[in-house]
Amino acid sequence: MFGRLRGKRERGQSAAPPSPPPVPEAGERAGLGASHTEALVRRLEWTVVRRLDGLLQGDYRTLFRGFGLDLADLREYQPGDDVRHIDWNVTARLQVPHVREFQEDREVSVWFLLDLSGSIGFGSGEVTKRDLLSDFTTVMGSLLTRYGNRVGAVLYGGSHGNNDGKTKDTGAAVIPARAGRRHLLHLIDRMRATPSASPGDTQLRDLLDRARGVAQRRSVMFVVSDFISTPGWQEALGMLARRHEVVAVRLVDPLETAMPDLGLVVLQDAETGEQLFVDTHDPAFRKRFAEAAEAREAELRQGFARAGVACLTLSTYARLDLALLHFARQQHHRQNAGRAAAESAVKGAA
Repeated sequence: MFGRLRGKRERGQSAAPPSPPPVPEAGERAGLGASHTEALVRRLEWTVVRRLDGLLQGDYRTLFRGFGLDLADLREYQPGDDVRHIDWNVTARLQVPHVREFQEDREVSVWFLLDLSGSIGFGSGEVTKRDLLSDFTTVMGSLLTRYGNRVGAVLYGGSHGNNDGKTKDTGAAVIPARAGRRHLLHLIDRMRATPSASPGDTQLRDLLDRARGVAQRRSVMFVVSDFISTPGWQEALGMLARRHEVVAVRLVDPLETAMPDLGLVVLQDAETGEQLFVDTHDPAFRKRFAEAAEAREAELRQGFARAGVACLTLSTYARLDLALLHFARQQHHRQNAGRAAAESAVKGAA
């Protein structure tokens, strides 16, 4: 993805360093075997991972909190939190129960909760949201497995058709969390080989509930989806975040938020297959489309805030490495601010 978004080198520009092995194009990505998966990993390591290494992950110091010794933050107690982590000094001072969060100082288990439903295949340009999902998982998996961390995945394919014409939920395939490059290659190959779902509404709550059942120990979880789903996933996301550190990775395409003037077009719902004939030349229609998109944005922001999870937004028209660098800086700033607030509260309570 990163290579395609960079564009062609202009004339007169200095020669670039030797290029890594080529990557299959977007239409050739699914199920091409181990050699193509290896080529994809090497290409992304060449273009993206080397820029991010040391920022998202260092010598057992990560952006993710766990059960280490270094205090990272204080926050209000929520139902389901371990009472052993309550800070009684701060609780007595503020009259509200607070719990401590710690900087992770050992290997972590990381799970990728991957939404592979029909809407993920959409893209108004060369890069689809599924390409973006694949590249993000490859980059983060490469970064995290370098230091012995274990990675696993839960693959959700939505609903598939039966012989009688009905649809059924096929559940979510689970790839256990293990360490090592070979396991990462296996995970990526399974992900790319999973076909797109047949028409049917996405039940994102099923993916989140399945992940809560398979992850026995506290883990870092990346929920990679466009969050186009039937209602009810917000509560499941909040329940998942009570035990695990969750990052919502939202995949977006510019055409989903603003409809250009294209004249008379036929729009098809990637989830249900329903088609609608619309006149995009009508300013009133484009205004209603933009208002609906804005309302959905507000609803998503509220859902993430209620669940207490960070949101990383990736666009099909933006560079993956720059988006991850921006997110890393935001997380570092938030953690530093939380640490300073925690130290101030502790000193005031002493």
